Amino acid sequence: MDHFMQFLKNFLTLFIELTVLFILISFLVSWLQRKVTEDKIKRVLDRPNKWSGYLYGTGLGALTPFCSCSTIPILAGLLTSKAPFGPSMSFLIASPLLNPVIIILLWTLLGWELTLYYAVIVGMFSILIGVVWNALGLKESVKEVTVRKIKSEGDSIAASKWKLALQDAWSFFYPLLPFLLIGVFIGAFIHNFIPQDFIVKYAGGDKPWTIPIASVIGIPMYIRGEAILPIADALVSKGMGIGSVIALLIGGAGASIPEVVLLSKLFKKKLVVAFVVSILVVAISTGVIVQVIL
Repeated sequence: MDHFMQFLKNFLTLFIELTVLFILISFLVSWLQRKVTEDKIKRVLDRPNKWSGYLYGTGLGALTPFCSCSTIPILAGLLTSKAPFGPSMSFLIASPLLNPVIIILLWTLLGWELTLYYAVIVGMFSILIGVVWNALGLKESVKEVTVRKIKSEGDSIAASKWKLALQDAWSFFYPLLPFLLIGVFIGAFIHNFIPQDFIVKYAGGDKPWTIPIASVIGIPMYIRGEAILPIADALVSKGMGIGSVIALLIGGAGASIPEVVLLSKLFKKKLVVAFVVSILVVAISTGVIVQVIL
């Protein structure tokens, strides 16, 4: 009974903390998202200095609070409007992995040092992937997709910026709620009912196979990065290697099955395979680097 009450306490505490934090962050970033339109992103990416475009693509991905699936329509619009291919791919990789919600929650749960290493390493990989894909000529693997932009009636309705920001915060949070509940439940369950010795024995930091396995497991899970973080926090507290946790986070947030399905409508098979392989490489490499450094 004591274990159950402690589990319930941990579950409610973590859920309330993450809910408040997520809505607050979403409220703040909605101001930015309203200004970052597809046309503005295209103008930023289409730089005279092509190399700077990759940096801007990664930076815009880090500043936009999109999950993996909501990044795809933005990407489709960019490619339809003839935005440069390489920087657009850097945006595709960076957006779900470096968005403000994940970065701030990662900082809150696992500390600033880990978050800094994570952001720098994933940012460098985002740039590198855009450069490599462009050099390999993978632009030819983009299907001809036309995106017809429709102006919603709501655009003409006058509303206060505060109200619109609050609506945005709720629209970000509401679809995430089931995944957040699942993530917090699993995290609290691990924290209270899974023996530490069990985690250390099978997923400890010194086990070489845990990082690749964690990166592969993350993809079919389709638990958004924000929801994986409570699980990650519990696993780390129980002794799981931090590299394996990071690999799980990147695999799940960067290449979920629904995202891959959506990309298959936009990309030919060759580019879809390149995307999945690249995310796995990022997950495993980042996990190994973080594990060695920390």
